[in-house]
Amino acid sequence: MGRQYHTKKSVQEYIKMAEGHDGSQLITRLKDFLPAGSHVLEIGSGPGKDWKLLQEDYQVTGSDNSKGFLRHLRKTYPEGVFIELDAASLKTNDQFDCIYSNKVLHHLGDDALIHSIRRQYELLHPGGIVCHSFWYGQDSEYYNDMFVNYHSDEGIRELFGEYFDHKLFHYYEEFEKADSFLYIGQRK
Repeated sequence: MGRQYHTKKSVQEYIKMAEGHDGSQLITRLKDFLPAGSHVLEIGSGPGKDWKLLQEDYQVTGSDNSKGFLRHLRKTYPEGVFIELDAASLKTNDQFDCIYSNKVLHHLGDDALIHSIRRQYELLHPGGIVCHSFWYGQDSEYYNDMFVNYHSDEGIRELFGEYFDHKLFHYYEEFEKADSFLYIGQRK
């Protein structure tokens, strides 16, 4: 599947690469749909920047599929709750009010993403919220040894539409104009 962040060196490289980037603008939009105090599952907490921001208003369970990132998260945020979790299978018995990810689900192929969406539906309380960001585009590629599956608004609406009512679709700039988008949906 390409590069994995299981070594201390690879985790530190990613943390350095991600400097200056966080999901603050995404979380600001999420607050319009999710009341303070809600229980949030963050998929792919990585360095923990978004976990820390989410923690200001919500009860957050962080997760990652990388033991290296989990070690970093538990050391950096000893008060936090972090679980090892694969973004596709989402094997947990906990229930949540919201599931959040920032540029994580685009590492899944289409079949794995469909499975993840179904699991997210199952893990959310009735009326629960999903909030995910993606790279905008077509096709897929390997970038820095990581699989990236680009998406369009139509494609994401179709994939989530069976389980979620669309609440927000917002383009934003990470590196170039409209290279990214935020999707927020509510469990049917």
